[in-house]
Amino acid sequence: MTLLEIKDILNAEVLCGEHLLERKVKTAFACDLISEMLALANSNTLIITSLINPHVIHTAEVMDAKGVIFVGGKRLSADIIKKLDHGNFPILSTSLLLFDTCGLLFSRGIEGCVRGKTS
Repeated sequence: MTLLEIKDILNAEVLCGEHLLERKVKTAFACDLISEMLALANSNTLIITSLINPHVIHTAEVMDAKGVIFVGGKRLSADIIKKLDHGNFPILSTSLLLFDTCGLLFSRGIEGCVRGKTS
């Protein structure tokens, strides 16, 4: 599934990286702790979080994530995104809550990921 399909499923808004929405996504990892993202999530996964913090973007880039989706209508401000200069990393926002976001993606074939475990 592509990020563009995920955007449509979640009725999400693209905050930046619109030109990267053709990225393929197979897995997602949802949490609100940066330490868990680094310790438990595989690379090449989609990060889903309600944690609004520039460090989330830095962490996702370091772990080579496919992109970040902020839930609950939360979003980084345009000024913060511009300061971070992240036009080359997809960041989306959906009004759906974490549970609903994960449920919709799971029902459409996106799998959860945990480092060291294969599906």
